[in-house]
Amino acid sequence: MQTLMPDPFSPGLARVARGDLCSGCGGCAALAPDRIAMAPDAAGFLRPVQSAALDPAQEAVLTQICPGLGQTVVAGGRPDHPLWGPFLAMSKGHAADPALRHAGASGGGLSAMALWLLDSGTVDAVLVTEADPDNPLGNRTTLVRDRAGVLAAAGSRYAPASPLAGLRARLIPGARHALVGKPCDVAAFRALAAQDPALAQAVPVVLSFFCAGTPSLTGARRVVERMGADPAAVRAFRYRGMGWPGLASATLADGTVRQMSYAESWGKVLSAHVQHRCRICADGTGTAADLVFADAWEADADGYPLFEEAEGESLIVARTALGADLLAGARAAGRLVASPFDPAGLAAIQPGQRSRRQGLLGRLAALWLLGRPVPRYRGLGLRAAARQGGLRVVWRNFLGMARRALRRRRPAAPRPQD
Repeated sequence: MQTLMPDPFSPGLARVARGDLCSGCGGCAALAPDRIAMAPDAAGFLRPVQSAALDPAQEAVLTQICPGLGQTVVAGGRPDHPLWGPFLAMSKGHAADPALRHAGASGGGLSAMALWLLDSGTVDAVLVTEADPDNPLGNRTTLVRDRAGVLAAAGSRYAPASPLAGLRARLIPGARHALVGKPCDVAAFRALAAQDPALAQAVPVVLSFFCAGTPSLTGARRVVERMGADPAAVRAFRYRGMGWPGLASATLADGTVRQMSYAESWGKVLSAHVQHRCRICADGTGTAADLVFADAWEADADGYPLFEEAEGESLIVARTALGADLLAGARAAGRLVASPFDPAGLAAIQPGQRSRRQGLLGRLAALWLLGRPVPRYRGLGLRAAARQGGLRVVWRNFLGMARRALRRRRPAAPRPQD
């Protein structure tokens, strides 16, 4: 049995637990891998389990890196949009490789960039999230180094992932890496790398995507059940991809395949199982990344995205000078087909991101007034976004979050494991 210190719990992690603020990024486990591990909770979300106290220096770093505690964005002279954050340029395009375009969730832009980074020698390996062969509904983090690896990881994975857990042990000594992660993952990584120049040097490129939230594994099981199948019988599972937006697809032990549209799988099932931290996220658009990719949805006359199957299109946001240079290099090499995109049109094709940002101040205010911990956001333009949305939007979100918070039981603080 493991011998535990008298009070091994981090004050920072205790605050995160009290407010149910964990995003599951694994940044705390990267900071102290001998003291914190990520493990699934009852719903299937990945949460930190602490076995020994952090020293004061580690605790200080934790408060800087944990997305559950807060996030700071510095525009640094870049245009800073109240909804989309700092960026240098936006483009719309897709992978030139038809196989990557088909396999990817939104035109294969992110997959094409990852492969070009490898083929050009910009990096030696790319850290990605892919399906876990031992649990097809779940995810694992792995390094890919060639086209086959990139293709295998292509497509969205709407399930918990902790790409920063075990990060240093996974990196190849002396190699250069790119990291692909959710916005919270890359925010935590940037903050961690700011404390560790060697880590920043080992991972010089950071890629992300627009994220609407992380559903639990319970959500994935509900999708399979709505397909009329037993989750235990699933041998392979894709949340999206193989088209645009692509179907949720479950291959069963008997070889049969069950499928469900994106509008039903995400819109009617998975979105209802998104974790609390995602519902109060101020950065679903990857402000800490060099390049960010998203769906460039076609919209109807009312501006709502259309989800009919089509050839995928990627929105590409260059947030840093490095990101802009990488995008130019991939285009010049014929790996990405892209043309400028007017940011004024982004709100119409990403209504979920727009509405969450515009109503977020109301959600945070409701939690604060109820005495619930909330992340400390700095430089994320919450007031400007609220002004765009107007008082009705803010008030509606305030009331909705207040009702949700009063119904929801506060999670217990994490306890050590024997």
